[in-house]
Amino acid sequence: MAFVPRLREKYYNEIISQLVEEFKYSSKMQVPVLEKICINQGVGGATQDKKLVEAALTELTQITGQKAIPIKAKKSVSNFKLREGMTIGAKVTLRSNRMYEFLDRLVSIALPRVRDFRGINDKSFDGRGNYSLGITEQIIFPEIDLDKVNNITGMDITFVTSANTDAEALSLLSKLGLPFKNQNN
Repeated sequence: MAFVPRLREKYYNEIISQLVEEFKYSSKMQVPVLEKICINQGVGGATQDKKLVEAALTELTQITGQKAIPIKAKKSVSNFKLREGMTIGAKVTLRSNRMYEFLDRLVSIALPRVRDFRGINDKSFDGRGNYSLGITEQIIFPEIDLDKVNNITGMDITFVTSANTDAEALSLLSKLGLPFKNQNN
């Protein structure tokens, strides 16, 4: 029997029935699902130092367990000494089991390691059910070796769902374990 991640099993066994009851769906097929997680890391100093991009690629690969791909500049900007085609960042798109494994590690291991953590902001939805989260330090992930980190960089994590409204996406993501700030505070 194939391995099924803990959160994926929880989604199919518990969360679907809770969402059907909460939003009064007529079919289980209407229940929103987490489609993918996109992780982007822009490297501002990449125009001066090529090693920064290589470090970003290896760190993202270590964190996600999937090879990161470089992002090239689309336009030349003379003020930033940027030429079209220069590598300026890294990105990874996670789907299926790797997505659920990453989400599990993010929620249970990485986010609790953030200094003075009180929950993530619930206002970062885009109106179509997608949620974006910014992380300022990549060292919160246990896969990163602190001795090999040259500089602290951040990353953007986007959760793409099939939800039609932000309320449905908020309910889905909070049931999957994302620790949103208490709205009563």
